[in-house]
Amino acid sequence: MKIERTFPETRMRRIRKNSGLREMLAETNLSKTDLIQPIFIKEDLSGAEAIKTMPGINRFGLDILNDEVGKIVDLGIKSIAVFPVINEEKKDESGSQATIDDNFICRAISSIKKSYPDLMVIADVALDPYTNHGHDGLLDETGDVDNDLTLPVLKEQAVVLAKAGTDIIAPSDMMDGRIKIIRDALEQNDFINTLILAYSAKFSSKFYGPFKDAVESAKFFGDKTKDTYQMPVGNINEALHEVALDIREGADIVMIKPGMPYLDVIRAVKDEFKVPTFAYQVSGEYSMLKNAVDSKLLSNDVIKESLLSFKRAGADCILTYFASEIAKDLS
Repeated sequence: MKIERTFPETRMRRIRKNSGLREMLAETNLSKTDLIQPIFIKEDLSGAEAIKTMPGINRFGLDILNDEVGKIVDLGIKSIAVFPVINEEKKDESGSQATIDDNFICRAISSIKKSYPDLMVIADVALDPYTNHGHDGLLDETGDVDNDLTLPVLKEQAVVLAKAGTDIIAPSDMMDGRIKIIRDALEQNDFINTLILAYSAKFSSKFYGPFKDAVESAKFFGDKTKDTYQMPVGNINEALHEVALDIREGADIVMIKPGMPYLDVIRAVKDEFKVPTFAYQVSGEYSMLKNAVDSKLLSNDVIKESLLSFKRAGADCILTYFASEIAKDLS
């Protein structure tokens, strides 16, 4: 329906007259349940360790992990995403640690779920934390990632994480066909209620740099790229095809990553498929905003503004390193 409005019969400033009106008529709101806090867990670390490229963000050892998770829970945040930082000597060509039942991240997840059973735990399925080459899958003789050789390993990794108590399995590897093989494996192993959050539109972005430092994979990966499996940054139609395939193969939720540079993709996905849609405000976005705020170039209000932009674009939830900080200011 087209509405023809004219001045002075219509004064748009009337609805902005005071804070009460502005809040009452807000089209987009941010709540604690919209936020997912990523957390880095480092093997054999005691206490906390600062991540230099991500001011205010730490790696945590198992000895204090549940205390840190408890602080997140106390803020009213309902979900965390866990990322392992494993010992360098355990990394190998095949990422063999990823499929061991009692590996480091599985022990961490089991501990978290025992202490906080109602907290939703998300865990990535991908081999890059476990390989000595930094790629998300197994390599062929040319050094490229072998899609079909990687799929069975991802399937095993997903089942291992589900057994540990993971609520939401999140394949971030961008291998073709991985959602179906993981969904089938979860069904066959009686994890019928374990959700799949597919990193469906994961772009080969330069915004991931600080994350590579956080999980200590930068020196392994070097100047290589993931261009043969992550998406070209300029393609939106391709993103829609990726999402459609993942939904058909059994994804419960889809993800767009990175976030702010890809708000148009979030909106297109939400409009086209109308499924639960998450966005990841990645490490580079975090560090860019955090450094600008800390340097007084921007006010702290830009953090909430950035998160509202995700909601306005259609995201249902946001993985953001600002989750705990913003949750303190939300009712």
